[in-house]
Amino acid sequence: MTVAEGLKSAIRERVLERREGLLALSRRIHAHPETAFDEHRAAAWCAEELREHGFAVTAPAHGLETAFTATVGSGPVTVAIACEYDALPGLGHACGHNLIAAAGVGAALGLAPFADELGLTVRVLGTPAEERGAGKALLLEAGAFEGVDAAMMVHPCPFEVAEFRSFALGTLSAEYRGKAAHPSLNAHEGRNAADALTVAQVALGLLRQQLPPQWKVHGVTTGAGTAPNLIPDRATAEYEIRASAAEDLRELRERVEACFRAGALATGCEVSLTRPEPDYLDFRTDPGLIALWTANARALGRPEPQRKDAFACTDMGNVSHAVPSIHPVLDITGGACGPHEPEFAEAAVSPEAERAILDGAVGMAWTAADFAAARRA
Repeated sequence: MTVAEGLKSAIRERVLERREGLLALSRRIHAHPETAFDEHRAAAWCAEELREHGFAVTAPAHGLETAFTATVGSGPVTVAIACEYDALPGLGHACGHNLIAAAGVGAALGLAPFADELGLTVRVLGTPAEERGAGKALLLEAGAFEGVDAAMMVHPCPFEVAEFRSFALGTLSAEYRGKAAHPSLNAHEGRNAADALTVAQVALGLLRQQLPPQWKVHGVTTGAGTAPNLIPDRATAEYEIRASAAEDLRELRERVEACFRAGALATGCEVSLTRPEPDYLDFRTDPGLIALWTANARALGRPEPQRKDAFACTDMGNVSHAVPSIHPVLDITGGACGPHEPEFAEAAVSPEAERAILDGAVGMAWTAADFAAARRA
């Protein structure tokens, strides 16, 4: 069961009435990039836009200073719309999260006058720290998605994809502790922490030969001594691991951590291995929800979606393991450039990006309405 065309037209008109405000919100967030957990202005701007249109807003929310919740309607079906707004260090909005925020706010504004008629409770979640910090995983643990029947967001990209796939991602911080010594006077008394890290990196290089092609291990050395005439007593590194599914990520982590422990064992150093942030789980698209989105996207004249293997990671994956979710991506560059490139930051305020904001807002609003109707059927 889908919503009558007349009601859908009214929802679309409501979004388009807010066109200039939504585009201004996107441009303002884009012009003032804020990185993970520091998105105070972006969160406040989104929350204020919703508050002005009758939403009950809680900010900050769920223990995160730059998270918020905004709700309208009292229907039995609850749909959560996620707004991301964090930027990339040094690159600004080269992942286009300004579009995500504006589209999410727009979808909620389109639904607001009709929420009770549709049997909907609309819950907008301001979700900080997608690029680094796994904000949605933290919000999920804090109960932000409790009682939610479906969750959704859209993301800009260099191509159009409905059924989004992502890798599972884990992070690892390694710190070796050895013993400082002079390299010629008493080298035999030292325990070289930099050597321990080198052994680990050699072990990782050999391990990669035995890993499935979709398993990835990559990282950087962040400290390995300060002078050549001092055996370093401390060395540090930051690594990421990626796999196609959460189950594979657990096995990969065990094998990677064994390489770091081997470095400590070989050199007589001690090693501390920590996780700086929660794991990002692989995204699992809900088939019924994405069928509704696909039909609505076609009705809006969006390009025919492509099928793509996993190419990125998102903390929306964690949500999708707990709640039926969709994460369609909308083409704003035609393949000319992709996320995390400087050119993509420019594309995030282009006419194509602004069309994606409005299409994303209307498409999500229509999909939420169709989902509620299907639940009532």
